[in-house]
Amino acid sequence: MPELPDVEGFRRILAEHATGRRIQAVTVEDPGVLRDTNPPALDGATRGRMFAHPDRRGKWLMAPLRTPGQRHRSRDPTVIFHFGMTGGLVWTGRIHDEPRHRDDRVVFCFAEGELRYRDLRKLHGIRLVQADDALAPLLSRLGPDAWTVTAEDFDQALAGLRRQLKPALMDQAVLAGLGNLLVDEILWRARLQPRRSTSDLTGADRHRLYRQMRNVLRQSIDRGRVPGYARWLTGWRDDEDAPCPRCGTPLRRSRVGGRTTVWCPHCQPE
Repeated sequence: MPELPDVEGFRRILAEHATGRRIQAVTVEDPGVLRDTNPPALDGATRGRMFAHPDRRGKWLMAPLRTPGQRHRSRDPTVIFHFGMTGGLVWTGRIHDEPRHRDDRVVFCFAEGELRYRDLRKLHGIRLVQADDALAPLLSRLGPDAWTVTAEDFDQALAGLRRQLKPALMDQAVLAGLGNLLVDEILWRARLQPRRSTSDLTGADRHRLYRQMRNVLRQSIDRGRVPGYARWLTGWRDDEDAPCPRCGTPLRRSRVGGRTTVWCPHCQPE
């Protein structure tokens, strides 16, 4: 499932390959991934325009549009991507050598190549807003971005909550961008039990949690995904009866907040 590091990687793909190039056309192979727009509207808003510098908030990717020779203006449209569980962006500069994948749902066509929105399950998709002020209602449901949040705002986001720790961290209204893999990795590194109540955290616990979140995100963003290193919990979570990579204790797994959760009973005691 794409999480913050994956979406940051997609943002880099868009910025490095598609930004500043004139969009010649948009091919919608599957309208089922369009939300609050339709193929003619998407093509009409983008054809002849260029993507300006893209931005990310949590798992949402915003690609503002601009007229060639001008900057993005507040009244210009923006294309918004959400990748659900299986989505992603793929750039190909060799169109004839790389036929479209069966899961390429929307393709932005340029003279130099194609930016392809690829998605198997189509749980989210692509939105179009006609001006910047339409972004606010969409993003207002999100908490602070997990990568850019300060330690003080992180403390404030958790303050007053009385919830299990893992579901609280995965709640996009509390903190935007963390998913199942990231939260399990962060909690394992911080030696905090996923079912622990947020109200029981000490100041030292929250400081350690924030520091480990920063460490995990920094390394994951560098890779464009949550890496499965052997020294990481993520590298072992899919193996039955796998040992903790830190202490060797057999890992445990169950469902916490409706999600499959992996932790070490020695390093993360009840």
